Amino acid sequence: PHTPFAPVAEVNEATGTEGQMIEALQGAGARICVTHLAPLTERILGACPDLELFCISRGGPVNANLEAATRHGVAVTFAPGRNATATAEHTLALILAAARGVADVHTDLKRGIWRGDYFDYDRCGIEIEGSTVGLIGYGAVGSRVAKALAAMGANILVHDPYTDPAALTAIGAEQVSLDDLLTRSRIVSLHARVTDETRGMIGRKELALMPKGSVLVNCARGALMDYAAAQDALASGHLAAAGFDVFDEEPPPADSPLLTTPGVVLTPHIAGGSREVAHKAARIVAGEVARFLKGEPLAHCANPEVLVS
Repeated sequence: PHTPFAPVAEVNEATGTEGQMIEALQGAGARICVTHLAPLTERILGACPDLELFCISRGGPVNANLEAATRHGVAVTFAPGRNATATAEHTLALILAAARGVADVHTDLKRGIWRGDYFDYDRCGIEIEGSTVGLIGYGAVGSRVAKALAAMGANILVHDPYTDPAALTAIGAEQVSLDDLLTRSRIVSLHARVTDETRGMIGRKELALMPKGSVLVNCARGALMDYAAAQDALASGHLAAAGFDVFDEEPPPADSPLLTTPGVVLTPHIAGGSREVAHKAARIVAGEVARFLKGEPLAHCANPEVLVS
């Protein structure tokens, strides 16, 4: 959406109102709803008894109340991996831009300032080749980032308790504890989902473990980290640079220090957006609708228990 999504009733990251949804679904007597960010709440489900399938063209069904949908007999599907490549590529862009100071020199050059001092040893950036990069999360996005960085000659550390070690061996990555990853990595990139276990997992204590002059990148979710702590680490020079596509508050307040801190590359939660993503999401969702209408098993159902007769 052109304006950031927000909570709607009891669901998170949705756009639109319950009234709009009820009017649209109730009036059509719809059995199937295909959406990207529209909410599915207890109130909507109660008002739309004809609904049987709710298809979300996102990587997770965060805009649906799964517990209520199951009670009302509505299957909810989503589109895992539809933006994995786009997000991985954007992550690489932020890693490279942050590590080499691209944002600052770009801004200065457009103002007519030629920053030749970026050749100075203490100011110039670092190379990916030979650097140790820590990836927190090794799902569809993290694994793609790892393969690209490994091809560039980086040493890859991974913290993800749910990853198959064999998948890491194939690219020479090493599974380590979170503290070990933070202590050893010159660049750290976040790729975890937000859960009770991961919420706020990168705070002051964790940032202090990172080597002085390291780089932090987050293209996953703002709730994974403490941005005030990151700002302090940047201001003190403990972190040399950072790249953020997501924030704890979106958009960041106009007086946020991150907007003026040197060494920070910022983008407005667009990592998962590409033209290809739209096509991939449409194909995944269309496939689910086709399977539902044919009475075939759904491939990406978030509440499969509703399908058990």
